[in-house]
Amino acid sequence: MSDFVEPGQKAPAFNLATADGTKVKLSDFLGKAVVLYFYPKDDTPGCTREACAFRDAQADIKKAGAVVLGVSPDDAASHTKFRDKFKLNFPLLADTDHKIAEKYGAWREKNMYGKKSMGIQRSTFLIDPAGKVARVWKRVSVDGHDQQVLAALNELE
Repeated sequence: MSDFVEPGQKAPAFNLATADGTKVKLSDFLGKAVVLYFYPKDDTPGCTREACAFRDAQADIKKAGAVVLGVSPDDAASHTKFRDKFKLNFPLLADTDHKIAEKYGAWREKNMYGKKSMGIQRSTFLIDPAGKVARVWKRVSVDGHDQQVLAALNELE
């Protein structure tokens, strides 16, 4: 279990498939800020609220010169259903072997009702236009998180 990537560090590279099968690399976004958020599972209550908040904030996020990328261990078919059901307007990336989540430190031991298991800890990484991590939110609380991210984006400028 790795530690979280910390602000100031170079963001770990990735190359993951989107819901429609296109590959997305972090380097595709050099020159833009990237909001990379890890979430446990498509179409679950908290994950849906978080995705819809980012969807609804999309105009402001774009205005701040940033892109949003959602990452979970779900596969492309699951992402497609989730994206279409909630009209999500940003890519969802399939990290089925959780290698990227591990690189960022978002793959952690979780304890649910005394049962330990490994899984995604809801977390967000703001990557600046030069590819360095600018902000990290660990154990994200969904409500209001989109506004925290927007405020941090506006501080980047």
